[in-house]
Amino acid sequence: MTSSQRARPLIAIVGSVHTGRTYAPPLRDAARGPEACRLLGRELARAGCDLAVFSSKPTYIEADVVAGYAEGAEAGSPGRVVAFPPRHRSVRFAVPEGAHVAFETRRDTSGEWEVAFYRTLLECDGVLLVGGGQSTRVAGIVALAQRIPVLPVAAFGGGASQVWINLDRVRNDTDDADIALLGDDWSPAAAPELVGCLLAQRERRALKERAAERTARAGARWAATGLAVAVACLVAGVVALVTAGGPGPASASGLAVLVGAPLLAAVAGAIIRHSFEPESRWGQAAIRGLGAGLVTVLLYFASQLLTVPTLLDALDVRRLLFFTLPLGFSAGFTFDLVFERLRAGAVVVPAPGAEPQQPAAAGAPPGGAGAPGGVPAPAASADQPSGTPR
Repeated sequence: MTSSQRARPLIAIVGSVHTGRTYAPPLRDAARGPEACRLLGRELARAGCDLAVFSSKPTYIEADVVAGYAEGAEAGSPGRVVAFPPRHRSVRFAVPEGAHVAFETRRDTSGEWEVAFYRTLLECDGVLLVGGGQSTRVAGIVALAQRIPVLPVAAFGGGASQVWINLDRVRNDTDDADIALLGDDWSPAAAPELVGCLLAQRERRALKERAAERTARAGARWAATGLAVAVACLVAGVVALVTAGGPGPASASGLAVLVGAPLLAAVAGAIIRHSFEPESRWGQAAIRGLGAGLVTVLLYFASQLLTVPTLLDALDVRRLLFFTLPLGFSAGFTFDLVFERLRAGAVVVPAPGAEPQQPAAAGAPPGGAGAPGGVPAPAASADQPSGTPR
């Protein structure tokens, strides 16, 4: 179920403010981190969110967030905490008796915590990031890449602060006010605003998804309309062929059928050709096909009149349509290909016996675009950072 369909958003809790380990970048104001996590958990419960957690160890922020979440859950709106541990680990949180929180464990079949961790992120509707190290930063980058709403609390440093910097670059569903709020110093009054920022991102994402769905449906209807017009044009051309009269002196109605039927076939061919394109602009394709068909058919009739000057004295419309209908359809179907080739530029055909020449880049040295003498330059290498616990 997607974020826009789920009644209660599922928020993944990721990070650590435990001072017994080293962080890169380092933590800031870590002493206030546990209390901040409890306040954020309380506001998530009041906002009607469910939590996705991965460990109950006190070294991670899940324990503090769940404690505050249990305090904020009420009987009228009970909370739910879903744990996603690997198969060989257990999760147990110390919550007071009578807390209105339901706990659920979905143990992953993999024995590696990374598999359960990153797989679950893709199923969540938002990610809360506080402190943490390399895994917290990677979790944030994954969420940003998948356009999952993220709440990186940069006040406590760590990997979450790096995610905040990356969020400022890609933005996704945030605005300037959100970026300023996420990067501000911590204060207890900021917890409701931060949770509201996360839910606002989710709402904007849902609005964009619904708008994209409406656009896709409208595009599908427009494309279907184009194909219906193409079929109607083809049927009209065949009807004109069947109902055309026998040989006789040229009349206005006979000339109209003789010219109009191939033009309808050209429009149909252009629309059918354009139906293979990702964007449906069959109206423009129909106009281009109409022009191509008109030019082609008139040139054909001109050549026939030059060869047979008495063609109009005994005009056989039906016999000519057997040739001009396919001619018009082919002109419309292939016009886009010819037009694209013309826009791309003429292809230089080398003289017989001459070797084809490749255009040299401006400023390139003789012998190739690499190092002098045509020796290729060495490829650049990138160091791969090693992973650290979150």
